[in-house]
Amino acid sequence: MKNISILILILFLFSCTKDNKKPEYYKLVLVETSDVHGAIFDYDFINDRNASGSLSKVQTYLTGLRKNNNVVLMDNGDILQGQPIVYYYNYDNVSNEHICSKVMNYMQYDVATIGNHDIEAGHAVYDKLNNEFSFPWLAANAVKESDGLPYFEPYKIINKDGVKIAILGLITPGIPDWLPEELWTGIEFNDMVESAKKWVPIIMEKENPDLLVGLFHSGYDYTYGNVDYDSYKNENASLIVAEQVPGFDIIFVGHDHYTWNEKIKNINGDEVVILGPANSARQLVTANVELKLNSEGKYEKSITGNVIEMNAYKADSLFNLEFKNEFNEVKEFVSKEVGIFENSIHTHEALYGPSEFIDLIHQIQLEISNADISFAAPLSFNSVINEGPVYVRDMFKLYRFENFLYTINLTGEEIDKYLEYSFANWFNTMKNENDHLLLFKLDKNGNPEYSEKYNSYLLLNNYYNFDVASGIKYVVDVTRPVNDKVTIISLNNNQFYMDSTYNVAVNSYRGNGGGGHLTNGVGLSKKDLIDRRISSTDKDLRYYMMKWIEEKQSVKPILKNEWSVYPADWWLKAKQKDKELLNK
Repeated sequence: MKNISILILILFLFSCTKDNKKPEYYKLVLVETSDVHGAIFDYDFINDRNASGSLSKVQTYLTGLRKNNNVVLMDNGDILQGQPIVYYYNYDNVSNEHICSKVMNYMQYDVATIGNHDIEAGHAVYDKLNNEFSFPWLAANAVKESDGLPYFEPYKIINKDGVKIAILGLITPGIPDWLPEELWTGIEFNDMVESAKKWVPIIMEKENPDLLVGLFHSGYDYTYGNVDYDSYKNENASLIVAEQVPGFDIIFVGHDHYTWNEKIKNINGDEVVILGPANSARQLVTANVELKLNSEGKYEKSITGNVIEMNAYKADSLFNLEFKNEFNEVKEFVSKEVGIFENSIHTHEALYGPSEFIDLIHQIQLEISNADISFAAPLSFNSVINEGPVYVRDMFKLYRFENFLYTINLTGEEIDKYLEYSFANWFNTMKNENDHLLLFKLDKNGNPEYSEKYNSYLLLNNYYNFDVASGIKYVVDVTRPVNDKVTIISLNNNQFYMDSTYNVAVNSYRGNGGGGHLTNGVGLSKKDLIDRRISSTDKDLRYYMMKWIEEKQSVKPILKNEWSVYPADWWLKAKQKDKELLNK
């Protein structure tokens, strides 16, 4: 009996050794989705039409891929904002399991990194999801203020047939510059390079992985936002980490909504593959990995990156069947009539000058806040709300993000600086009537740069930072140099004083320093931003806009004509010229 027990023990130990033995040759496919922004179904709830990308299409691709491949499925953040379905589960249907945890568990995600728009949903939402997910949500550099330990998991180890894969998650550290502190209370966001330098040695020593993967909710272009390679807490530090922190084989990026499939060398001369897909599940990226064991017991690696377009796939029918009740519930929610618009409004007009679209936002912000002055910018490039019935879905065209509305104190001089900053990043200094009105990104010949990807010429800066004011009358002179374009004439029909203090309505993104208007433009510190805040809404601005329209029942958006561009004939000619470039 004793001999039999020993034999069983030997067989068991042999079996364990055999299971843990590294395969001499192994192939696997790493799959990344990122910046899905609620694109779960092949239906656009906002525009009431089919969607080009969706997780339902990703599921079709995965079903085929998993038949013959070892697959690791990853998401890289920003799924909780965008389409009304996630808004509904974030804030309306909060008692049931969240649609994202239902769907991602169903799809068998192995790991994910949290994104800034997931944090934007607030503690109640992302803490709930973190408990509902059957996989870990990563962010090694999002640490607790209390003890410095990661608030989420720092990394994940995945074993595939004896092959050990380590995945380190990092989130963009710019969140305190964009979001109210109540959304991330108790969390600090550390520099990505510093955090990677801390965690990679820990992972290497403790786990000894065969493959080290970065899953970073952060972009590739470190110059974005007029910063440079050495800027501390760079918003888009993925390439910097890849170069400066040896050990990574692959880094998956996100946040910037661009497509990346690059190979770079790190400081040790080792090759790192960098991959990232476009937003809204229109693409996913894969890393095909081949591992061959050498005589030293280490894997020689061959890694090929691929970008997969989802418009080539149909939605998975079983996926749609599984979640048909959730789909129908949200479709009913967005189809509820809110009120009536007596004329159509277009965000695109706001890129060139005064517009009914932005003036309607101003009107709502001023009435909600009782402020003297309102600042607002177009949050989408080409949204249209047609005259006639307005539905809940249209509220996502009127206001894209879940910002709060702040009321803050600014002096007249600071309001002037705010506007100067906005127009310095928006309007060109025109030399003659044939010049451009807008600031375009220029090619090496000094001409506007054309993008094949977007089938359009590229603006130098982001349109969602093109703020204008309401409550004051002013003129923008495009012949004047930067920081001397704006002349404020009056506060409505009253005198405007540079040394007087005014109550100003701004969204929470701007009120926390987003875009740099209040920090780089006005010169306020982080402490100043907090001290200047008089009040904040307790729900997102879209919610209050919807209630405002419901109360009015019928709304006629009008052009308030509070500001103008001089010289008018130059403006009209340049406006038409630039419209053709952006709509070409």
